[in-house]
Amino acid sequence: MSGGEAYRWRLEDADGKPLPSDHTVPFPTQADAEAWFAESWEDLAGAGVAQVSLLRESEVVYGPMPLTAG
Repeated sequence: MSGGEAYRWRLEDADGKPLPSDHTVPFPTQADAEAWFAESWEDLAGAGVAQVSLLRESEVVYGPMPLTAG
């Protein structure tokens, strides 16, 4: 097949340690990953996630990004 890139969120605690999560499903595009995050960040914050990083395969695209309002 195409071997396309996959984007996924790494959910982290306040110290930057990855959290175990069911929310690490891959997204086909960065836009899809960001759209999911826009809808989900408040739920993630409520579940104890302090920050997130967006990964493309194993490379960090950006982050960590804190989950605070504003």
